[in-house]
Amino acid sequence: MASDVERPTISFPAKNVKYSGEIDAAHEPLLENKSSECEEFSVVSAILPFLFPAFGGLLYGYDIGATSSATLLIQSATLSGVSWYNLSSVEVGLITSGSLYGALIGSILAYTVADFLGRRRELGLSSVMYLVGATVTAFAPTFVVLVIGRVVYGIGIGLAMHAAPMYIAETAPSQIRGQLISLKEFFIVLGMLVGYIGGSILVDTVGGWRYMYGLSTPISLVMGFGMYWLPSSPRWILLRAIQGKDDAQSLRENAIDCLCRLRGEAIIADSAPQKVDEMLSELSHMREEQEASLAEMFQGKCLKALIIGGGLVLFQQITGQPSVLYYAATIFQSAGFSAASDATKVSILLGLLKLIMTGVAVLVVDRLGRRPLLLGGVSGIAVSLFLLGSYYTYLGDIPAVAVVALLVYVGCYQLSFGPIGWLMISEIFPLRLRGRGLSIAVLINFSANALVTFAFSPLKELLGAGILFFIFGGIAILSLIFIFFIIPETKGLTLEEIEAKLL
Repeated sequence: MASDVERPTISFPAKNVKYSGEIDAAHEPLLENKSSECEEFSVVSAILPFLFPAFGGLLYGYDIGATSSATLLIQSATLSGVSWYNLSSVEVGLITSGSLYGALIGSILAYTVADFLGRRRELGLSSVMYLVGATVTAFAPTFVVLVIGRVVYGIGIGLAMHAAPMYIAETAPSQIRGQLISLKEFFIVLGMLVGYIGGSILVDTVGGWRYMYGLSTPISLVMGFGMYWLPSSPRWILLRAIQGKDDAQSLRENAIDCLCRLRGEAIIADSAPQKVDEMLSELSHMREEQEASLAEMFQGKCLKALIIGGGLVLFQQITGQPSVLYYAATIFQSAGFSAASDATKVSILLGLLKLIMTGVAVLVVDRLGRRPLLLGGVSGIAVSLFLLGSYYTYLGDIPAVAVVALLVYVGCYQLSFGPIGWLMISEIFPLRLRGRGLSIAVLINFSANALVTFAFSPLKELLGAGILFFIFGGIAILSLIFIFFIIPETKGLTLEEIEAKLL
């Protein structure tokens, strides 16, 4: 019996090994869904491993929504509650983009420590960063301490946005895995809506920005306790086994125990050992004991995947998305909603629209495909940006133009760049390099996000809002050309078929 257990753990096939990560049809990796048999699972046992990691996305979205209103209050002489309210455009940019700079740090950390910590502990560390960052921000006595708190919170964002999709993918039953991964974007949007609503309620409160940022602390505590309670990913445990990181037999037993907890012990207890041994055999066949090097990330198939995924998430940000989200209330004020409370209440409409359109995208993406949604949605984004530019340049006496343009932008973004950007980067990288490839893509995403967020206010003062939105519109046209000629259609393809046919 012992030898049967050890064989898939320590021995590797000498034939038909494809070191790029490709595998034979008879050997399916855990993340594939080609099995003719549906996995048995308890609904409660399967949903909870999605819920707590998704709180990481919820806290990310909440930060976007809350910051939209918090920056208005911090700059108010009567409502800020501080003596340093007279901030320059650069200082406002530091507040809004501070969490994004932290996310950059988190993304870099994820590249180096994710495989060592594991998905569960990385998410636990993320919850600690969320908690510390929110607490420091809420009680900040000075501007410098406020920015430090924002950066610490951002580290939590970077870690969470890297680890959450991997943990969900590796622990969810195959028949509901796609839905759960797509719903992570829904949680991000839900967090934005909660942030907008919280800002609307507190926008007339002295020092209300402190409460806005402080409200994320209880959610981070729930996330942290939840990740402490949840089991580790069985796939990550088995990777450690075949890479010789610990005693193979004890790791195998640990993986069996974790799989039982994830599916419901009463349902899967008898079949769990067999399933774990199948995972070991699949991982051994793919030669997963060979860790990917940095040089491999910029060669061959992975380089092409980086161009596709990295280019997509880059255009996702430099078409102005961070500016629309972080400065939504300010834009509505400029469009004629003079009171801060009016602007933040209208921002709630943006959050509701994002939530609805995200739900639509989740429902149709596997039926219509990625390219049609990207091409149609980004076309709408370009039109809306040119409308915003026209409003600030020629149509200043018609504030409805700005409101309609913003609504069109948000709706089209959630049909295209919003969910599909994250979906594509999770599909396009070769299997063995996917974890580190995703880290680089997330780094590109947050780098561009931080740059656009920080630069928006100074550029708005230098060029004017009209010229700035025209520039974003021109970039949107370039992104359409990139999508048309570079982005492949992955609908209906397995990960092996994507790698074989498209890379």
